[in-house]
Amino acid sequence: MSRMLQKAVGRPGLRCATLNMPVELAAPEACAAPREEMSMAGETQSTPELTRKFVRLGVLVVLILGAILFIPAGTLRYWHAWIYMGVLLIPMLFAVRYLLRNSPELLKRRLQTRERERTQRRVIAASWGWFLASFILPGLDFRFGWSSIPMPVVLAGDLVVLLGYGLVIRVFAENRYAARTVQVDEDQQVIKTGPYAIVRHPMYVGVLLMYLASPVALGSYWALIPASFIIPMLVVRIRNEEQVLERDLGGYREYKGETRYRLVPGIW
Repeated sequence: MSRMLQKAVGRPGLRCATLNMPVELAAPEACAAPREEMSMAGETQSTPELTRKFVRLGVLVVLILGAILFIPAGTLRYWHAWIYMGVLLIPMLFAVRYLLRNSPELLKRRLQTRERERTQRRVIAASWGWFLASFILPGLDFRFGWSSIPMPVVLAGDLVVLLGYGLVIRVFAENRYAARTVQVDEDQQVIKTGPYAIVRHPMYVGVLLMYLASPVALGSYWALIPASFIIPMLVVRIRNEEQVLERDLGGYREYKGETRYRLVPGIW
């Protein structure tokens, strides 16, 4: 399995399937799909072709996620990981199925991973190590018994992950322009409804919940240390993203005046 992981992570366009989480800055974002793949995803790809692509990605997600979690643990009896995979993958299956039927254009945008902004590329490159550490440490923690998290706390972590994922899916339903990269399409409009009426970046709120709850869901206090680095990474990403939106998206400056907070109401 370790050889499989090395081959998969080393292939362009497949590294982004490491978790297939809607994490806009973690390792799935730190990859660049081949230009041919991006063109097909954005222009000529039919729904059956898109379905086959996501089936392949889904299989790859299971294999790579399993390798990242179970190889460090040294056993398949790592029950935290089984529950966590179910919490991530089962909702993902239903979400992708729904979007294939109702919003295939959104899924095509999600396949475009080449960042145009230099700041975004630097943030993503800097996030690789912290991301991997956040998901490798829990398996080592389970193997060597560094943490002792009660089962109710672990399950509470899984619930927070699920809630964060639910928020991300809610954003998808509200905003069909929710690309993986920082970009503005020609016909794009400012979204002010739903969760966007509360904070300007609700998807990142969901990502933050998922990412920070994952170490607890996987039974590791130690993994909270690398996971916490998502906070400064998101701050840098959001600041640059808002510069791009103010520059390229009409009406965004007015929207900022209407919705004051970026991520956490009353704080930031």
